[in-house]
Amino acid sequence: MQTKLQELTEKIYSEGVEKANEEAKKIEAEAKKQADEMIEKAKKEAEKIIKDAEKDADDLKKNSLNELQLASRQVISDVKQKIVALIEYKAVNPEIKGAFKDVEFTQQIIETIVKNWNPKGNDAVSLSVLLPEDKKKEFEAFFQKKSKELLDKGLEIKFSEAVKGGFKIGPKEGGYMVSFSEDDFENFFKAYLRPRLIEILYASK
Repeated sequence: MQTKLQELTEKIYSEGVEKANEEAKKIEAEAKKQADEMIEKAKKEAEKIIKDAEKDADDLKKNSLNELQLASRQVISDVKQKIVALIEYKAVNPEIKGAFKDVEFTQQIIETIVKNWNPKGNDAVSLSVLLPEDKKKEFEAFFQKKSKELLDKGLEIKFSEAVKGGFKIGPKEGGYMVSFSEDDFENFFKAYLRPRLIEILYASK
């Protein structure tokens, strides 16, 4: 009886220890699995963070490079425009201002405009010309001498302090005046000169 009790006790103990060992192994395996999963998840998250950071850095580099290139192109364009403007000013401005100081030059332009405005030539000239007040004496004398025929046909000559250079011309009855000032001619010649000047300076660049 004593022997059987001892055997039963040992069996129960042995089975309990075995079961406990199995349970411990199971818990250990589960813990290891969870730890591996957590490590793998952490690695993926770390890789994603690094990848995102690298992408952000690349995007920032590309954007900075694009902005730098754009700024460089703008600076180069501005410099080219200033060079063209300077050459235009040096080439055109003195010539225009010098030309409009010549009373005969202005009178020739006016005669050309009047003839083209009134191509028949023998009709009355119903036009009014506005000239600089500070050139009144020169123009009055010159027109009386050189363009008396136009004056006799009705060309009206007026003077104004508002006109600083060149002249304005339009119908006597009013409505509008066409300006032929120094600035108008200067802008016209600059517009004419600019494309050719740009081609000469930068076509081969």
